Amino acid sequence: MRTVLVTGTGGAGRTTVAAATALAAAREGQRTLLLTADPDGTPEALLGIGPLRSAPGRSADRLPWSVPVELAPGLWAARVVTDEWFRGELTALQDRGHGLLDLLGATPLDGEELTALPGVETIALLRALRAAQTAPPGAGWDVLVVDMPPAPDTVALLALPEQLRRYLRRLMPAERQAARALRPMLAQLAGVPMPAQKLYETAERWERELAAVQGVMESEATTVRLVVDPGPLADRALRTARAGLALHGCRVEAVIANRLLPTGSSDPWLAALSGQQQAALKELYEQWAPAVPVLELPHLGRDPHGIGDAQGGGDAQGGGDPRGAGGPHGGGDPYGAGGPRPADPRPMDPRPADPRAADPGAGGGARRAPAGLAALASAVGAPGARPDRPAPDPWTVEDRLADDGVLLWRLPLPGADRDGLGLVRRGDELIVTVGPFHRVLPLPSALRRCTVSGAGLREGWLQVRFTPDPDLWPKRL
Repeated sequence: MRTVLVTGTGGAGRTTVAAATALAAAREGQRTLLLTADPDGTPEALLGIGPLRSAPGRSADRLPWSVPVELAPGLWAARVVTDEWFRGELTALQDRGHGLLDLLGATPLDGEELTALPGVETIALLRALRAAQTAPPGAGWDVLVVDMPPAPDTVALLALPEQLRRYLRRLMPAERQAARALRPMLAQLAGVPMPAQKLYETAERWERELAAVQGVMESEATTVRLVVDPGPLADRALRTARAGLALHGCRVEAVIANRLLPTGSSDPWLAALSGQQQAALKELYEQWAPAVPVLELPHLGRDPHGIGDAQGGGDAQGGGDPRGAGGPHGGGDPYGAGGPRPADPRPMDPRPADPRAADPGAGGGARRAPAGLAALASAVGAPGARPDRPAPDPWTVEDRLADDGVLLWRLPLPGADRDGLGLVRRGDELIVTVGPFHRVLPLPSALRRCTVSGAGLREGWLQVRFTPDPDLWPKRL
């Protein structure tokens, strides 16, 4: 399955871009599911639909999202139902551990009194990503577009499966073996049955589920779209997000500059805002293009509402610009291999729509109908095809033993800053910190027999030098 995770800076229009991306994919004949975890009703208002409600039946028997609603041919929308999923999982966990609860004299909680705890929405979203991948052939979707939280939260969410698996490997095996060995003796001494085997099997089930979710994240078919409202503050946040995504091996397929104001306005106030956006947009092209396409979305004058002209191009709803990186700041193919492709290549007005045109009091223009997502789907483009297989390891070991006597481990960290970079060698692992993010990386086998002799950050690459340890390195005969 092709999976697109849409994130970005806070308030940049992530939900709008996610919906437009899903619509563009559906227009190309792909069965597409738009999945959101936003609980405040914003997606429904944007899509012009009623509340997304859970399916009837037991929580344990349902998928972790609401009943999918068909928005257009080939396009469905659903919401991650965090509360219902949490109640179902905790109730099932109580059933597995009823022996331990009885031993402790605890009273199980009823499903009706359970409330989702802070942070549970992250686990529910990961579970939904996993569930979407396991649908039988012909019964699922071709493309999954996920409306993710803001970029810092998304990076933390994508890092969670690997972190939890590491914790389980470190903490559970010894405890589980000890419990298995002592269970018969403890049962005789206490005179009560010890926890059932199902309780210990829960950890194994979690390990399998986390490994499957991590496999989704590491697949070449999973990419990230970053949405930004160009400006000086957003630029800093985007740099941090880029470094965090690179640290965890996430592939950014496009940067989407949203809500671009018209240029050349005679209004000094509007011209100043537009000029600030254009300066930030130039920085985006310099930092990202041509390796990552930069797509430009115009300000429509008002928030999109509903699908709009589902068969027409962006000009039917107030203008659009599918120039992408081939616009005034770039050249060549703006979409790249496997990148987003415009769903409608018809030529359009190269200028973003003037937001004042939708207001009859601004310049005397005629009032237009609310702009739909069709105005943006052509410009944002559908995700390109990618193979669903594990992505190659982005970290490489360069052999410089003959020339410099070292092995060089190169890690791509675009957007990283030297002041926020930290390295700690711990046994056979290297703990890398980039700003607020960190990751524990297992060392390749050759580097485990070496000592760290230095490191440097050059042109977006972290280069760690390793010198062979004479006591551990194989000696020549």
